[in-house]
Amino acid sequence: MTELLTPIDQAKYAAAHCAADFVKDGMRVGLGTGSTAAWLVRRLGQRVRAEGLRIIAVPTSARTAALGREVGLNIVTLEEARWLDLTIDGADEFDAELALIKGGGGALLHEKIVATASDQMIVITDAAKEVKHLGAFPLPVEVIPFGWQATKALVEEILAAVDVLGRKSTLRMNGANPYVTDEGNYILDLALGRIGNPQQLSLVLNQVPGVVENGLFVDIADQVVIGHADGKCELRDLTSGAPETSFAQVDLDAAQNIFRDL
Repeated sequence: MTELLTPIDQAKYAAAHCAADFVKDGMRVGLGTGSTAAWLVRRLGQRVRAEGLRIIAVPTSARTAALGREVGLNIVTLEEARWLDLTIDGADEFDAELALIKGGGGALLHEKIVATASDQMIVITDAAKEVKHLGAFPLPVEVIPFGWQATKALVEEILAAVDVLGRKSTLRMNGANPYVTDEGNYILDLALGRIGNPQQLSLVLNQVPGVVENGLFVDIADQVVIGHADGKCELRDLTSGAPETSFAQVDLDAAQNIFRDL
């Protein structure tokens, strides 16, 4: 069955499978949004059915909430959970310090709120997402619809004063209409090329009137689980202050049970 999965799918499955093992009975867990996070949700549903795992899950989007309910997870709001033991989410890019770009799936605001309301954040990804400098992936910035053109102009103006290669911003579209987030906002995608100082850029972007939040996650992630197409998982842990790397192996044949449900 795994021959029907692409190498990227196999890598994402491996990362999600390894990360799911960090979830223990009784935990309150934040669930990310995106293709890799969807593998995680399905794996947790599998553990609930097979092991009787009991967790409270807080989704970061309506899509994740719907999938979680479909596979049998106990889905609640962050207000109901109040605080989380762990959040597991994907990333569009990450660097050696585990600074991230997120928001390709349009859920960056909820993802950042949930991640920062957690004792720990684990990133699940494939090796292709690792970069020396953030910025090759367009940086999403969530803005309110009112006056978004003025907000866009202000964002482009401040980009001239920070260490980035590009300054172009584009309103994200959904067909002929602007893409709308779960909070009813728009997203600007910034083509920056390279971000020299992610922390500085995050701070200045959030000072622009009309900007709700940006997709730079700095000093939030604690660990990253990198999946590979051969089923190998690489865990990088920064919680001790210095990067530590360990490896595990996932049986890719087990992916057939989840793949059959897709």
